[in-house]
Amino acid sequence: MRYLAHINKYGDEQTVKEHLENTAVLCGKFAESFGAYDAGYCCGLLHDIGKYSLKFQQRIRGSEQRVDHATAGAKVCWEKKGMYQFLSYCIAGHHAGLPDTGGSGDISTDGTMTGRMRKKLEDFEAYAEEIKIPMLGNPPFQPVKSENIDFFFSMFIRMLYSCLVDADYLDTESFMNRKERVREQGETIAVLCDRLEKHISDWLKQEDLSTVNGRRTEILKHCMKMGEANKGLFRLTVPTGGGKTIASLAFALKHAEKHHMDRVIYVIPYTSIIEQNAKVFTEILGSENVLENHCNIDYESDEELRPMQLAAENWDKPVIVTTNVQFFESLFSNKSSRCRKLHNMANSVIIFDEAQMLPNDYLKPCIAAMEQLLRYYRSSIVLCTATQPALKNILSENIDIASVELCPRMEEQFRFFKRVSIHNLERISEDELVHRLETEHQALCILNTRKRAQKIYQQVKGEGVYHLSTTMYPVHRKAILDKIRERLKKQERCIVVSTSLVEAGVDLDFQTVYRQMAGVDSIIQAAGRCNREGKRNADTCFTYIFSLEGREDVPGQRQQTEITESLLYDKRNPDSLDTINRYFKMLYHFKGDNLDKKRIMDKFKKSNFQFATVSKEFTIIEENTKTILITREGEAAEVYEELRQKGFTKGLVRKMGQYCVNLHENDFQKMYAAGILEEISEDMKQDYFVLRDNEAYTEDMGLTLGVEYGQAVIW
Repeated sequence: MRYLAHINKYGDEQTVKEHLENTAVLCGKFAESFGAYDAGYCCGLLHDIGKYSLKFQQRIRGSEQRVDHATAGAKVCWEKKGMYQFLSYCIAGHHAGLPDTGGSGDISTDGTMTGRMRKKLEDFEAYAEEIKIPMLGNPPFQPVKSENIDFFFSMFIRMLYSCLVDADYLDTESFMNRKERVREQGETIAVLCDRLEKHISDWLKQEDLSTVNGRRTEILKHCMKMGEANKGLFRLTVPTGGGKTIASLAFALKHAEKHHMDRVIYVIPYTSIIEQNAKVFTEILGSENVLENHCNIDYESDEELRPMQLAAENWDKPVIVTTNVQFFESLFSNKSSRCRKLHNMANSVIIFDEAQMLPNDYLKPCIAAMEQLLRYYRSSIVLCTATQPALKNILSENIDIASVELCPRMEEQFRFFKRVSIHNLERISEDELVHRLETEHQALCILNTRKRAQKIYQQVKGEGVYHLSTTMYPVHRKAILDKIRERLKKQERCIVVSTSLVEAGVDLDFQTVYRQMAGVDSIIQAAGRCNREGKRNADTCFTYIFSLEGREDVPGQRQQTEITESLLYDKRNPDSLDTINRYFKMLYHFKGDNLDKKRIMDKFKKSNFQFATVSKEFTIIEENTKTILITREGEAAEVYEELRQKGFTKGLVRKMGQYCVNLHENDFQKMYAAGILEEISEDMKQDYFVLRDNEAYTEDMGLTLGVEYGQAVIW
C-alpha cells in the first residue's frame, strides 16, 4: 500500500514516509540551536507513524471517520523509556497540546499521558517497514546541582515540542502550497549591524561629556564594545534620556554577530513602548526585518503583510518586539499555536525593557524560565531599565546578576541626567491638590484610580485641561494625546489629570508632575515625564509625591505603596540607586511565596509534568473585567454591525479593541443594572458588550464611572 500523509487541493499526494523524513530534518535543524539535533530528528520521524493505520488511510482517501494518529508514536517512545519518554509528550501533544502526566479513571476521556498510553489504538505496525527508530543517548546537557530537575526536563520537552510543531506546520504548509515561497526570514544579523553602524556614524563623533549627546554616545560606544563579551546575563541601567533604546539595540546586534546568534527579541510591558521602539527599529533596519507581535497589531487584513502574519506564528525574523504577556504566557502554554515560537528563543539576545515590570505574581517561574534560556539554550539576557529590580535573592546561586553592567560609570550618568527635584508633600486634601493644579501652567497629575482621576478632573477642567485614562478607548486616547503634545509644543497652558498609563511609553514633557503615593518605580517613571527633554533648569522642575485624605483601594499595589512610605519616612531619596535597590529587596521579601502565587514551580515535581494545568493557570492579566464597545466613531459602528452579522472572528475582535473600554466587575454590574450596556451578540462570549447610552461616554472623560444602582436608562 502507498501510505499517504496529505493530499493537497491540486491532487498531489505526499507519503507518510516523505512527510516524516522532511519533518525530522527540519525538527533536527531547529533543535540543533540548543545541541539536540538527534532528539529533534527522532521526534520528527516518529510523530505521525499513526498514519500507517488502515483506518487513517481510509480517512485520507475520503472516509469521515475520526482517527487518533498522534498517540501511536508517543506510545512507541513511552515504552522505550529513557530519552524517548520526553519525546512522547511532544508527539502526543502535537495537535491537542502538551498533556499532564498523571491521571486515572475512564481511559476514553482521560487526556493525560498515562490515560493516552492505556488507549487502544488502530494497528499501525506497518510503519516498521519504512521507518527505523534512531538510537538516542542522554540529553545534550545536564542540570546543575540543586536545580529543580523536573522543571529542567519540562523546559527541554517544551523546546523539543516547539521544534516539532513548527517543523510539522512548515512541511505541511510547503506541500499544500506546492512549495510556493511566502515566508520571508529577513536579512542576516551582519547586514543589520552594518545598517545600524551607518545610522549612528555621526552620533559617534559626539565626544563632549558635558553635553547630553556626548553622554549618550559614551553609553552607546560602551554597549557596542561590550557586545564582544561572553554570553550571559547583563544589566543596562540607564537614566531617562540616556538613549537606552539605541544603545541596547547596538549591544544586541554586536553580541549576536559575535556569537553567531539568530535573532534579537525585545520583551516590553506596554504596547505603547512596543509601537515606539518598533518604529525606530524599522526606520533603521528595514520593515522586512522587524516583527511586532502583540494584540494590537494586525497582519491579516492586508495580503501584502502575509509574510509578517506567517512570521508571527513562529518568530522567524531577526528582530522581534513583543510583550511580557506574549513572551511568558507562550513559555508556559501547552498549545501548539503558542509554543511554536519557543525554539526561536534559543540562541537569541533577549532584552527585557522596563525590567522592573516583570510580573511579580509569577516572578519565580519567570526567572526560572529565563535561567533555563541562559544556561542551556545558548541565549543572552539583558535587563534594561532606569529602576533595576533586585533579583539577586531570586536567581540561582551560580548566576551573577551584578557581574556585567553595560552602562559605563553608571552612578555618574544618573547624576548628570538628573532633571528634576522630587519632594514629598505627604498628606493633602483634594481641595489643596485642585488649587495647586489650577495655579500651574504645564503640569501632569497622576492618580491611582480611574474614579479619582475623573473626580479631580471635573474640579479642575477648563481651557487647556485634559483627562487621560483607560476609561477612554485607545483611538480616543491617541487623539487626546495629540492635542496635549501640540499644546506643550506651543508652550500653551496644559494640565493633564491621568492614571498611571502615562508613566511609561508616553513621550510627554511637563515642567511639574504630581504623583499620588505609589511604588518607588512608579514614582521614578512619573518623574520621567518632568523636564523629559532636559531643556529646562532642573532646579525649576519638580515632581511632587502626595497622599490624599481617605482610604483608597488600589488592587495589587498596597505593599508597593507601604514600602515606599516607609522609605520616605526614613528620609531616603526616592530616585537614588540605593533606594531603588532597597525598595525591590523589601518588596520581594514581603511578597515571599506570592512571587509564585499559583505555585507553578510545584507543578513540575517527581516526574509529574502538569503542562495543561499550568497553561490554564499561568495568566499574567487576570483582571475580572468586561469589554465594552463604544460606537461613537464610524469604524466602530461598522465593526459592531459586522460582529452582529458575522459573529466572533479574530480580525474583528482585534479591530474592536481600538474602540473598547474594560470595566471592573463592580462598575459593570452597576451599568448593566441601569440598562446602559447590552450584549453584542448571543453567539459571542459573555464578556463583550456595547454601550447603549452614548451620553454615558463623553469627549473629555470617556466612560463615566459615576453610575450607581437604581439608575436606569429610559428608552
